[in-house]
Amino acid sequence: MTNKIIPQFIEIPANKQSISKRKPIFGVGINDADYIVSPIINGKQKTCVFYLTWKSMLARCFYMPYHKYRPTYTQCTVTTKWLLFSSFKSWMKNQDWKGKQLDKDIVTPRNKHYSPENCVFIPSKLNNLILDSNAIRGSHPQGVCLEKNIHKFRASCKVDGKQNKLGYFTTPEEASQAYKQFKSNHITEIASQQTDERIKNGLLKHAELLRTS
Repeated sequence: MTNKIIPQFIEIPANKQSISKRKPIFGVGINDADYIVSPIINGKQKTCVFYLTWKSMLARCFYMPYHKYRPTYTQCTVTTKWLLFSSFKSWMKNQDWKGKQLDKDIVTPRNKHYSPENCVFIPSKLNNLILDSNAIRGSHPQGVCLEKNIHKFRASCKVDGKQNKLGYFTTPEEASQAYKQFKSNHITEIASQQTDERIKNGLLKHAELLRTS
């Protein structure tokens, strides 16, 4: 079986007239590319991956409708130099970004500021690992549910698609602590497998926060 070849994006030069018509992205971002970032080629629109990543980052911080269904991004900010597309692109080109997602808080837990110091590209699996550790669902903490038939709180944690049952507890707080301890141990294990020291140290910080929260 042969691997599917993904066509390389071709930077088609933009003329002065089209550049002059550009408006700030979400009122703040400046697209200073000297090429067309979303050209139509053979009837299909292609978008530069650097531009797409940059615009998505700006949307998380400055696009108000986005905050309605992702309220955790309402306090997010972007470093001033990244408001200029070419600056962000220059940084991203030097990162290991292919097949990965831009993350702002794995290196620095609870961080809400997008900058070279805080950001890194990571696999979606790692991103989901950290997102789950901070999530709250329903009326009970993450990893906790009430078993009404026995009047107990069950703790569980999913790892690699498998639901790990951690036991039954009298209070949601006890069940939550069991979940946090298990998740913390799992994150620590994942951290030991990382070759990037920034990601490894960031994961260890997340594990520590879970243990002490």
